[in-house]
Amino acid sequence: MVKTNRKPISTAVCLFLLICVSSAAAQDWPQWLGPNRDCKVAGFKAPQAWPEALTQKWKTPVGQGCSSPALVGDKLYVFSRVGDTEVLQCLNADTGTSVWQEKYEVPAISGPDARQFSGPRSSPAVAQGKIVTFGVTGILSCYGQADHKLLWRKDEFAGKWPRFHTSASPLIADGMCVAYVGGPDDGALVAYDLVSGDRKWAWKKDGPAYGSPLISTIDGVKTIVTLTNKKVVAVNATNGSLMWEVAYEAPRRAYNAATPIVNGQTLIYAGMGRGTSAIKFSKEGNKFKTEALWTNPDNAVQYNSPVLKNGHIFSLSSNNNLVCINAQDGKTAWTNPTGGERGYGSIVDAGPVLIALNAKSILTVFEPSAKAYKELASYTVSESPIHAFPVVSGNRFFVKDADSVILWTF
Repeated sequence: MVKTNRKPISTAVCLFLLICVSSAAAQDWPQWLGPNRDCKVAGFKAPQAWPEALTQKWKTPVGQGCSSPALVGDKLYVFSRVGDTEVLQCLNADTGTSVWQEKYEVPAISGPDARQFSGPRSSPAVAQGKIVTFGVTGILSCYGQADHKLLWRKDEFAGKWPRFHTSASPLIADGMCVAYVGGPDDGALVAYDLVSGDRKWAWKKDGPAYGSPLISTIDGVKTIVTLTNKKVVAVNATNGSLMWEVAYEAPRRAYNAATPIVNGQTLIYAGMGRGTSAIKFSKEGNKFKTEALWTNPDNAVQYNSPVLKNGHIFSLSSNNNLVCINAQDGKTAWTNPTGGERGYGSIVDAGPVLIALNAKSILTVFEPSAKAYKELASYTVSESPIHAFPVVSGNRFFVKDADSVILWTF
């Protein structure tokens, strides 16, 4: 009779399956606000009991900037400023070690935000075998994902950017890179061919602010929706023609910075001094029209993009409150102070929980309840300020602070 060592084989198989299941459960975060640009993480499993502290796996210095990283597979793509250059770095997501870097010289910036925020604000977009970055002075670059070779670079509105510099993150969709380039008085929402960099179309009726464009299908038409310097607009994703627009000029000391939410035939958008609003759009013949649904003037956001979950909008207001608003009627369900800074921060929908991260580097886990605020856990995840969104994948939290990326796990 031939003896077999069944136990080691069984153990190896179990370990292999465990690794495969863990990898499958850990979702990519390939662009601003995640796979669908809606701040939602799929497959997240919260622990039965949150630990007293998270475990720091690694911390890697990467340079300055508040650009959120992009996670694809076992690679983390980080865009930052080092000295006189803007650098796209690829890190091993498990170890934090550098895999490769690509950099180019960029002029120094000046103005009220230059001392604290000298690096990029825009998050890289990784899709269709390409990586696109959008620098603080409006330099748009496209690299091959496999060989990190520069494919094309654009700076069509050289020297033009919003007052606090380029912040809108690029979008990759349908073989295009869509970016809002230029400044408030001289700019355009432009679609470039992803492979060649050639212009496919441009919409030039207003310049950019700080919010990022998203793509959605509205009544069968693929549509780019974005806040501009003075409006909320929707343009046809195929040719850039205007479908509809809503006036949305920011008052003094306020900015159009939040990424809007499209939910079916409803658009939700927000800005300081104007609250949170919802409109309904519909198609009549070949034209679209909009209808105002409600406006909640309280607890408006400034530097946060709200999240829609279970029929409610969760946001971080400019006066540092976590806020829950009913998406049907616009009424405030609850508010809770966070002790943050000027409304800087982010909220991520991780399925069974919501995860908030403020500028004072406090990561808070709370229930997605419309009845009342219920905190489940709170952790300090850096000794320096954080203005980037966290990347949540499996049991991992990747956070970009003032000059480093840190991996925390539970």
